[in-house]
Amino acid sequence: MNVKVSYFLMVLIWSTTPLGIVFSSETVEPTLAVLLRMSIGLVLAAFVVAIANVRIPWHSRACCLYAYSSMGIYGGMLLSYMAAKTVPSGLISLIFGLAPILSGLLAQRLLNEPKFSLIKSLALLCALFGLYLVSKEHIQGSLAHMQGFVYVALAVCFFSLSGVMIKRIRIAIHPMATTFGSLIFVTPLFFVTWWLFGGQLDTQAWSVKSIWSIVYLGVFGSLVGALAYFHVLQKLTASTVALTTLITPSFAIGLGAWLNNEPISMQLGLGAGIILISLAIFQFGEGWFNRKGKRNKLTF
Repeated sequence: MNVKVSYFLMVLIWSTTPLGIVFSSETVEPTLAVLLRMSIGLVLAAFVVAIANVRIPWHSRACCLYAYSSMGIYGGMLLSYMAAKTVPSGLISLIFGLAPILSGLLAQRLLNEPKFSLIKSLALLCALFGLYLVSKEHIQGSLAHMQGFVYVALAVCFFSLSGVMIKRIRIAIHPMATTFGSLIFVTPLFFVTWWLFGGQLDTQAWSVKSIWSIVYLGVFGSLVGALAYFHVLQKLTASTVALTTLITPSFAIGLGAWLNNEPISMQLGLGAGIILISLAIFQFGEGWFNRKGKRNKLTF
C-alpha cells in the first residue's frame, strides 16, 4: 500500500472513531459495543494472518509486547466507550490529542528520557489551560458529565502508558502480528468485562446506526487503522506522524457538529485552539526556534 494512502486512511479513521464510538453506544451497552468491535477485528485479523501466512511469534518478549499493547486497547477503549454516553466525540478526540505530552512525561520516568525543555514546559502549561477551558462545562455539570470526563482522562493515561511501555520492548515483528496478538490478548478481557456488567444481549433495542458503527469500527478502527498506523510509522518521520494529533481533533470536532449536532461554544473553540497551538509548539517548537536562531547567526 502506498504510504500516502496509509496516512490518509489513518487520519480519516482516527477522525471518525470518536463519533463511531458515540453512535455505537447510543443503543448498545458500551461494554458489549466494544466487545463486538474487537471480536470483528479479531476474526478479520485471523483471516488476514491465515491468507498472508504471517508468522505470529509467541515467545516471552512477543507476549510482553502483546500485553502492553492490549493494556492501551483495553483501558483506552473501554473507558472511551463508557465516556461516550455524556462526552461529545469532538472533546474525546481533543483530549486524546494530548497523549504525546503525557507520553513524554511518562517516558521521563520509565525510559529515562531527558526532561522537557523550557519550550515544551510552556507548551504543557498552555495545553493544561486549554484543557481546563474545554472541560469546564463538564466539570461543573452533572455527576454523569464529570464521570465521563474522568473516564476520557483515564483512557488517555492508559493509551499513553501503553505506548511508552511498548518502547521498552526491543523486537522486530510484523505489524499484522502485533495487531493479531494484541487482539488475542484483549478480546477475552472485554468478554469478561461485559459478563461482569450483566452480560445482557438486548438486540431488539439496537438501532441500525449503532450496528453499522460497530461494524465500521471493527473493520476499520481495529484492523485497517492499526495496519495503516504501523505502515506510516515505518515509512515516515516521527514529526510527520505527530501531525495527526493536530489534524484529527479538528476534523472530529467538525464531524461531531455536522453529523451529531454537537454544540461548539466559544469556550470550546478557544480551548481547542489553545490545545492545538500548544501541541504544535510541543512537537515542533524547538525545531522552529533552532532554525530561527541559525538564520539570525548567519545574518550577523
